[in-house]
Amino acid sequence: MVRAGLTPERLTLAGAELADEAGFDQVTLSALARRFDVKVASLYSHLKNSHELKTRIALLALEELADLVAAAVAGRAGKDALTAFANAYRDYARAHPGRYDAARLRLDPQTAAASAGVRHAQMTRAILRGYDLAEPDQTHAVRMLGSVFHGYVSLEAAGGFGHTAVDPQDSWAWTLESLDAALRQRSTR
Repeated sequence: MVRAGLTPERLTLAGAELADEAGFDQVTLSALARRFDVKVASLYSHLKNSHELKTRIALLALEELADLVAAAVAGRAGKDALTAFANAYRDYARAHPGRYDAARLRLDPQTAAASAGVRHAQMTRAILRGYDLAEPDQTHAVRMLGSVFHGYVSLEAAGGFGHTAVDPQDSWAWTLESLDAALRQRSTR
């Protein structure tokens, strides 16, 4: 018998909350069952296994992040769009650390192609149109931005910037200024 109120969507949201509270690596069907005070076996009518749960959380996180970034960059171009994109990315990672980690889950090619990850790439390329980069520089820039944003956010989350008097926000602003300058220098205009 299916327990009333349990759905794949509800379990996914609860798993995402668990990821934010305890860490994405702590998300299991057992932990989720404890949260709902049910036996693990009762979850199998909604989810195949922990991998499906983690994939659903990853897809949710990619969708949430894409929506936030799209709203942040709407109507902006150049440095303003770059800054809005970066700030939305960082803010999401700070507000939802487990979901942010989930968004990094390696998805199979078919699932990845149907995910909001495609929107992330499209938005990054849209921002870069303001810098008029030709290929392969545009692809290099997409990779650079993703690496810098992820690296900064990950180091900050791990407490990596807590050992100096320099405010991490000042370093973030300096990083974005430097990225903008580097992209403008590479512009084909």
